[in-house]
Amino acid sequence: MSQHSHALNESIGSTVLGYPRIGPRRELKKALESYWAGRIDSDELQATAAELRRTTWEKLAASGLDSVPGNTFSFYDQMLDTAQLFGAVPRRYRHLSTTDAYFAMARGRDDLAPLELTKWFDTNYHYLVPELSPETRFALTTDKPIAEYREASALGIVTRPVLPGPLTFLLLAKAAPGSPSGFQPLDLLDGLIESYAELLSRLADEGVAWVQLDEPALVADRTPAELRALEHAYTRLSALPSRPRLLVAGYFGRLGDALGVLAGTDVEALAVDLVSDERALAEVSTERKLRDKTVVAGLVDGRNVWRTDLRAAVSTAAGLLGSVRDLGVSTSCSLLHVPYDLDAEHDLEEPLRRRLAFAEQKVAEVVTIGRALREGPEAVAGQLSAADEATRVEGRRDDQVRARLAALRPEHRARASFERRADAQRRRLGLPELATTTIGSFPQTGEVRAARAGLRTGRLDAAEYTTAMRTEIERVVRLQEDIGLDVLVHGEPERNDMVQYFAEQLDGYAATEFGWVQSYGSRCVRPPILHGDVSRPRPMTVDWSTYAQSLTDRPVKGMLTGPVTMLAWSFVRADQPLAETADQVALALRDEVSDLERAGLRIIQVDEPALRELLPPRRDRQQEYVEWGVAAFRLATSGVADATQIHTHLCYSEFGDVITAIDALDADVTSLEAARSNMEVVQDLAGIGFGRAVGPGVYDIHSPRVPGSEELRTSLAAAVAALPAERLWVNPDCGLKTRRYPEIEPALRALVDAAKAARQDSATESRR
Repeated sequence: MSQHSHALNESIGSTVLGYPRIGPRRELKKALESYWAGRIDSDELQATAAELRRTTWEKLAASGLDSVPGNTFSFYDQMLDTAQLFGAVPRRYRHLSTTDAYFAMARGRDDLAPLELTKWFDTNYHYLVPELSPETRFALTTDKPIAEYREASALGIVTRPVLPGPLTFLLLAKAAPGSPSGFQPLDLLDGLIESYAELLSRLADEGVAWVQLDEPALVADRTPAELRALEHAYTRLSALPSRPRLLVAGYFGRLGDALGVLAGTDVEALAVDLVSDERALAEVSTERKLRDKTVVAGLVDGRNVWRTDLRAAVSTAAGLLGSVRDLGVSTSCSLLHVPYDLDAEHDLEEPLRRRLAFAEQKVAEVVTIGRALREGPEAVAGQLSAADEATRVEGRRDDQVRARLAALRPEHRARASFERRADAQRRRLGLPELATTTIGSFPQTGEVRAARAGLRTGRLDAAEYTTAMRTEIERVVRLQEDIGLDVLVHGEPERNDMVQYFAEQLDGYAATEFGWVQSYGSRCVRPPILHGDVSRPRPMTVDWSTYAQSLTDRPVKGMLTGPVTMLAWSFVRADQPLAETADQVALALRDEVSDLERAGLRIIQVDEPALRELLPPRRDRQQEYVEWGVAAFRLATSGVADATQIHTHLCYSEFGDVITAIDALDADVTSLEAARSNMEVVQDLAGIGFGRAVGPGVYDIHSPRVPGSEELRTSLAAAVAALPAERLWVNPDCGLKTRRYPEIEPALRALVDAAKAARQDSATESRR
């Protein structure tokens, strides 16, 4: 047994709720993509995974943590892992082997559609949505948590297996197509509990001391019935005659009523997020049932990159000591959402660098807080003083930006009526009904990436790079003309990422070299760091867009990323309200929109795929967010003429919660993800009387599947049944950057064919 086993058996102590898994140099991403392409076999993929697990466990065990999380590794997503673990595999995949079914659910295969992909609460991580029906029968069908516990034990490291809890698994699942009306996945709770019970019993047989069940769904508003289901589940699991101790983790907000329900069961420990909502501390301090529980206080922010005010965190923890039986300390959530190691970054300016902490540094912060509680603050005086100094460093201030904000008036966020704008745009653009377009990006080929790398390393000078990009832009424009699309894009070959590209050109942002975090599967992003007041020194996209427009008579869209998404997909300063920061970004974008319009662009798209993502989990905080998010978008887009058409794009979210906000954005055309969700969002928009134009995605670009014309015609027919054809556009449901040309060319041709057929159907219908 490892040196940690005694601490594990007695208490949690200091820990983290999870850790990054993609690899410090994206080793898993590269292995996955090589495996999917047939360049490596399953054994090589498994070897990469085993090495990543080993290095993670050994690093955490050596860090001084008292408890090391296990089963945090995944080849794609923890919700998908749990679905497969308990046999919740939809019928269409069951003829495949375990591995093939896993990746088919994630990515699709041949004629097999993948599971729906959507955001993990208000983060930029995506999870795969389990499909459940009344016929679903849960059963323990794999041994992943057990196998990984044994694997770590063989290295001399005792781990605490982690997996999604039963309530979160069911509350985030969806009813499978064809399920009876009124069926809810939560109806299957009893069967799922029994499978969890079997797993816990087997883990106990292995000698596992603690198991962590993650229940982040509990930080949203839950109904009385859902709270009763929570009590039922954990009363049953905590009553098992043979089981490990249970740590139930709620994060991304406060637990609210769920805190008392869980505290009233016989689970041994609760992990609470004391970072995301300032009200959580009072809830924990006053909940009397916690006096005979272990509470693991989430005092280090697991989602942002700023150093912790360690002195304040130690004080907060010390204040809880009399309110609970035993106190542990942890990150607020898994460290999956931050990069691995600040020490890998060599180009960050020193004042900013001193303010930052990535995953490895956050682990050290947790260890420091734990040691301060055990040995007293004097034992870590040096660390506390260094944190004091770092947290006093202020972000960059720009008085001119602040003066612009102070001068804003309501008319800066308003345009003329949609009817007036639509008439002006019809006359200027002359587009057909069911106009076709794409979302923005085209595949980034090896040649494109090599050119960008050549500019970065000095192999290409600026003129050579511009020539290479213009060559690619012309190729993309000619391809779109040949396919028959009505509104074109320049393809974005110059962009490394839809947020990072802009952040690198805005003052107030900083970029990292190795700050990768997982978005989904093998998809990784490097969120920039928004650390000071934001401004735009010079135009960012005008030259590329105007060059593309010069090549064709068809409209070319200018392409920008909206203010909410620029915040959501960055690590954002925490020293001022998000609303103020969003308006700073919006003003920079407003300048870019105006320059694009003056340069002759007739359509400008300002994407907000993260609009739903930042929605607070509690309803009492949602309206405030919606108001400033909508206001920032309108500030960015309301400085143009009536005849200039403003588009926006939203993707991979459950839109129902923000459907009125989508309306309030007042974009002329809104394109949305709809393919994996079977056009559900179109019905939602129709239900609120949405009166502007909509482009529901008719095919899913996150899968390598190539849809046929009939499949797309079926999707488009569902959209036309809900909204008038004259207000519908036809497009994919996201950008094409991550796909290959052999996939997207036939798909786009099928899309154009489907649109033409739908126009004929519409014309026939109108003549009747």
